[in-house]
Amino acid sequence: MDHKKLKIVLEEKNQPAFRYKQITKAILRDAITSFEDISTLPKELRAILSEELPILPFTLMNVVISADKRAMKALFMLSDGKIIESVLISPKPGMWSACISCQVGCAMSCDFCATGKLGLKRDLTTDEIVSQAIFWRGYLKNEKIDGTYANIVYMGMGEPMMNWDNVKESIEVLTDADLCNFPNRGLSVSTSGIVSGIKKFADTFGQVNLAISLHFASDEKRSKYMPVNKGNNLEQLKEALQYYLRKNKRKLFIEYIMLDKINDTHEDAVMLAEYLRSVGTMHLLHVNLIRYNAIDGDHVPSTKNTVQNFKKDLDDLGISATIRKSIGDDIHGACGQLAGHVVRERRDKQE
Repeated sequence: MDHKKLKIVLEEKNQPAFRYKQITKAILRDAITSFEDISTLPKELRAILSEELPILPFTLMNVVISADKRAMKALFMLSDGKIIESVLISPKPGMWSACISCQVGCAMSCDFCATGKLGLKRDLTTDEIVSQAIFWRGYLKNEKIDGTYANIVYMGMGEPMMNWDNVKESIEVLTDADLCNFPNRGLSVSTSGIVSGIKKFADTFGQVNLAISLHFASDEKRSKYMPVNKGNNLEQLKEALQYYLRKNKRKLFIEYIMLDKINDTHEDAVMLAEYLRSVGTMHLLHVNLIRYNAIDGDHVPSTKNTVQNFKKDLDDLGISATIRKSIGDDIHGACGQLAGHVVRERRDKQE
């Protein structure tokens, strides 16, 4: 919901000041999905707001649910007909995390990412970003799904640092105690390595988590598979990470997608360890190893045994690392798979 427009509409209708907080709490905090259901509002005002102010700036096309019921993917149509995806996952029993998008498509063109193959269509507005998180809060409530809505991660479609103004404002709305009231530390933003964006993020958000999609520890490989590296090389990225660590002294998460025979050898592990040691402040660096989620047959994921050996190499080299299990790959909802696909609906009642 566009809370700024709400305030304008209420002022135009000469409503008392308390109506604004009354409505924002009902929708942004209590997950009420219709003005008609806010019984404390006068009937006439409910009708006016229903007509003039849509709660969500998109239309839900469908929700698909993974076989293990630990992932749900929503397909949304925006007002201009463009399509985005958003995912809800349960990384731990009783805990839910929303993976939200910040752009339609992506300009980064990473070779292993389905979203990058779409190219950039446009940025999402603040309302379109925030409303994904609000949708999932309401979905958990309305579908009576048990568990805590614990995290929101900017790891869906798009590069957050390339839509900085709207991403920044969306974080402010989500963490505002008078609006959505999500905890700062429950939010995470992932970037492919936009140096200027990392520095702005460091200056602006001291408590929000930051993840770096590194994936390669050599400029040659990174530039080949991640064009962003040509303007934000590893040396420049290192300086930005050092700036962040000096500024915030918070843990940095290093994302590393593992591609068979491309970046999964012992030599790759040694290069990764050397690069991270050059960044310094090792106790604040943690690597998440992720087997590549297939999108088109161009690449093959590293074998499970190779991933285990890679982690052991990192352990031996003194690097903190975790093997992250992919969730939702059967509905094309895992890391790198979001591309606006309509997938066969698999609701609980159909199982």
